[in-house]
Amino acid sequence: MILEFEPGDKVINPVNKEWGIGQVQSIINGKITVNFENIGKIVINAKVIQLEKL
Repeated sequence: MILEFEPGDKVINPVNKEWGIGQVQSIINGKITVNFENIGKIVINAKVIQLEKL
């Protein structure tokens, strides 16, 4: 799987906009670690949750 994200990118989760803007921390085997301004750090499975790049 090729992802269009890299560490440092700003993203949002369009389904959970209340999480706020997040910054990609790392990407390992389709798992994206994002630090969101309102909920903190979360590991996201890119096969399940679609993020939008800002």
